[in-house]
Amino acid sequence: MKLLFDQNLSPKLILSLEDLFENSLHVQTIGLDKESDDKVWSFAKKENYIIITKDADFSERVFFHGYPPKVIWIKRGNCSTKIIESLLRDHYKEILNLSQHEETGILILR
Repeated sequence: MKLLFDQNLSPKLILSLEDLFENSLHVQTIGLDKESDDKVWSFAKKENYIIITKDADFSERVFFHGYPPKVIWIKRGNCSTKIIESLLRDHYKEILNLSQHEETGILILR
């Protein structure tokens, strides 16, 4: 399972979560941080990544355009990278279920 972290999340999450989400990327490390949501969406779809974001934009795309790619939407206000890391670790099973089940396209974490 590969996650593509959106620009509103820290690139540090790639290393701190490497034990759970191997081969994940951050949009910044692949030059998509200044690109449109369309380009990020297309990359994630083509390369089989789950987009993880704090924005509603990608989750709205799932509702209007379907999936893949699938989306994890973190609905939290300003919080530390450590809190985001803990949230993802705590919800690992739900993230795994999202990646494995065809009928689900979005996971909302609060």
